Amino acid sequence: MSLPNTHFGPERLGAMLSEPRRIFFAGIGGVSMCSLAHISHLRGHAVSGYDRTASPLTRQLEELGIPVWYDADASHVRDAELLVYTVAIPASLPEYAEAVRRGIPVVSRADYLGYVMTGYRKRIGVSGTHGKSTTTAMLEQIFRLAGLDPTVSCGAPLKDAGGRCDRIGGEEHFIFEACEYMDSFLDFYPTDVIVLNIELDHLDYFRGIEQIEASFGAFMARTGSGGRVFLNLGDDNVMRAAQGYPGTAVTFGVENDRADYKADEITFTHGMASFTLFRHGEALCRIHLRVPGAHNICDALAASAAAVENGVDPRAVAEALAGFEGASRRMDRTGVTPEGAAVYDDYAHHPTEIHSTIQAAAGMDFKRVVLVFQPHTYSRTKALFGDFAAALADPALTEVILTDIYPARETDTRGMSSELLADAVRVRGGRCRALHSLPEIADALRAAYGKDDMILVMGAGDVNALCPLLL
Repeated sequence: MSLPNTHFGPERLGAMLSEPRRIFFAGIGGVSMCSLAHISHLRGHAVSGYDRTASPLTRQLEELGIPVWYDADASHVRDAELLVYTVAIPASLPEYAEAVRRGIPVVSRADYLGYVMTGYRKRIGVSGTHGKSTTTAMLEQIFRLAGLDPTVSCGAPLKDAGGRCDRIGGEEHFIFEACEYMDSFLDFYPTDVIVLNIELDHLDYFRGIEQIEASFGAFMARTGSGGRVFLNLGDDNVMRAAQGYPGTAVTFGVENDRADYKADEITFTHGMASFTLFRHGEALCRIHLRVPGAHNICDALAASAAAVENGVDPRAVAEALAGFEGASRRMDRTGVTPEGAAVYDDYAHHPTEIHSTIQAAAGMDFKRVVLVFQPHTYSRTKALFGDFAAALADPALTEVILTDIYPARETDTRGMSSELLADAVRVRGGRCRALHSLPEIADALRAAYGKDDMILVMGAGDVNALCPLLL
């Protein structure tokens, strides 16, 4: 089980960090943790950290002069005055255990992020089961090109920020991705909240959809009566969660005449959508997207509504989105195999995301589409087993290859395996097999797929290491 979040709050943390401190980040390579380490470094704190593997994100921190260790050892916190941890680490991690033993304050990532954001006047939180990173990245591009100089913390590397997961700007706007896992977002202090969608997920923590809706409702309420929420009118779970919200509610919807902001007159070119943005029935602008898939319409609509309500001219919104190339690992074209197959990398790991991404791929004019999918956690695979099997049996796919399940924070297999999932996909009419090694998968793909084919590499774990093997 993951470590719990702390709840020190900004006043207590502010008192602890009123002067430069030596701060150790346990799990510093995480997409949010690396942003917090960067911000802390810029604020004059002496930052260091541990992660189990090197990555482009940890190398970026090292280039800033931040020491990062890849072998866990209690001596790393010898001089630390504060330890910030991600709930994904085990309590047995030597640095964490040593900090607790010595009485060094330990603070969860969410608690620390909540403290950091209170230094900004307008705080826009992007929440939802799907689409958070893309919508956050869209807002970053819109606000930046509109000259508003936002500070941003995203759950995926931003292509226009040199592959960083953050952008350090002014102190007026803080745009952040708000994750619901372990109720982490209940330590945040938003003034605006976007709720894209609500579905069953993270069932190693949540008991069911009612608890998830209650958590989202509590997150919205953190804006207070003077705050504002942007709600997907087409999602019944979202609208139930928002009941009783004390602030201002702004709705958005795709082809929904009841919504305050509507995307309509939708067309597609090579899988990429264009639509007209309406506010209260008035056409504001025509938006052309460069990222494929119908699901990006909703993300772009939510970002547009939030931007316009924060004073951005609709023409500036359209111009920014016309140049938006997506967040990293979201239908990200990584190259072409020597045999001529296009390789795409995607982070989807929930059945709804898988379905949306497959539909996007199907509209991109490739002759064949093969999917390599890495299931993420045994608990998610078990809880949503039938939905995974149905999504992976999509007739738009020529073939599905499953890797071993990525355990992340889990050790118990819960009776799950990729072989069981492959059997279930075949029962539903899909062509599916499970292979255990990335080199084996790369050899099989390069032997079977070439010119005019797409190889779609998908999952939230380490399956993207397949891409360089293919290229």
